[in-house]
Amino acid sequence: MSETSIQPAKISRVLPHSIAQEIGFESGDSLVSINGIRPRDLIDYQYLCADENLSLEIIDAGGQTHAIDIEKDYEDDLGLEFETALFDGLIQCNNRCPFCFIDQQPPGKRQTLYLKDDDYRLSFLYGSYLTLTNLTSKEWERIENLRLSPLYVSVHATEPDIRIKLLKNPRAGQILEQLKWFQERRLQIHTQVVVCPGINDGIHLERTLLDLVSFHEGDIPAVDSVAVVPVGLTRFRPPEDQLIPVSKEKAQEVIFQVQQLQAGFKQQFGSNVVWLADEWFLIARTQLPRQSHYETYPQIGNGVGSIRQFIKQFQTTAKKLLPKKIGKPKHLVWLVGNAVEIAFEPLVKQLNAVEGLRVDLIALNSVYWGQEITVTGLLTGEDLLKGLKGKDLGEGILLPSVMLKAGENVFLDDFTLEFVETQLGVKIYPVAGVEELIAACL
Repeated sequence: MSETSIQPAKISRVLPHSIAQEIGFESGDSLVSINGIRPRDLIDYQYLCADENLSLEIIDAGGQTHAIDIEKDYEDDLGLEFETALFDGLIQCNNRCPFCFIDQQPPGKRQTLYLKDDDYRLSFLYGSYLTLTNLTSKEWERIENLRLSPLYVSVHATEPDIRIKLLKNPRAGQILEQLKWFQERRLQIHTQVVVCPGINDGIHLERTLLDLVSFHEGDIPAVDSVAVVPVGLTRFRPPEDQLIPVSKEKAQEVIFQVQQLQAGFKQQFGSNVVWLADEWFLIARTQLPRQSHYETYPQIGNGVGSIRQFIKQFQTTAKKLLPKKIGKPKHLVWLVGNAVEIAFEPLVKQLNAVEGLRVDLIALNSVYWGQEITVTGLLTGEDLLKGLKGKDLGEGILLPSVMLKAGENVFLDDFTLEFVETQLGVKIYPVAGVEELIAACL
């Protein structure tokens, strides 16, 4: 990576009471180098900042360059946050997976929705999934030298011909050799398998799971966990993709198949190792596993156990915060995707047990994406306008903030929260987590 491609890292926030604030750093300043080295990403920045003596080159918001020397304790952080974690640009994905959500969107929306990354740094920092097909030899060396572990890897199939077919990339067939590479270096990965009916299900899914679990050995297993996820399709996908949605019957079949394997893994390793995403149980219209099934929730970011965890958090928090009654009667609507409707009905009963409080659960599917069963995070502004028109919305809508762009009140279809509020003629309250939800009710 040439230093000329590395841009100064623009500072978005200076943490209060930090070293950076004491020195006088401000939002809008840019970090050029640390001890003469230009950091290419947040990983470099954290590594370079571990030194006790730092010489920083800074460009302030006015364009002036400054040299700043800092002496600090080894473990002290400077207290800087940046606009992006990558200062040299995103490693783009060169696969053409037919089930890629990026390619299943309509044109003309905000540019960030179309960025296809396959960047190991985002995987290490934030748990996003990569395929390993885009890494150069230098990037493999960097993963090894910096011990970047765990990473999160989309496998989908371990049989080379099937993985090549799914990723439409001849390099995809190297996955088993790559898993051995992690094993030899005692580095760990979490993996996922997106099941596409008729392509990598059935005997192919069993082969993949057995292959992956064969790397779950020793004190530092190379494959730490596996998530099995149903393919998600939208009406905007390419017509020639040969994909079919997961039916209720297929979901029941996969649940039975994986649970049979889990029993053996549990006996062998004392852990399930492989987990089914919550969506399988919602599509199959069957009960979610018990809380203890999810152990330490290693795949929570992949929707494995997130509903069960939310229910537990709700029940614990509700017991502490919900009063027996409220002084002034209140009527609200709690909006969710119809995938969680049945699971959340007992929570609504708990809310409505408070005298004076009425909360109606409205569960929508996404007309925008063309889905019969929809998770909450995929509902769009258009879905709200169509699905809530003519309904009694009370004094306001409790809206899970997972529907909105991080840090902005914008839905996936670029409708703004303010526009939807105006069209519906009712206040919308974005809520992140259980405590905010209950606080908004009270």
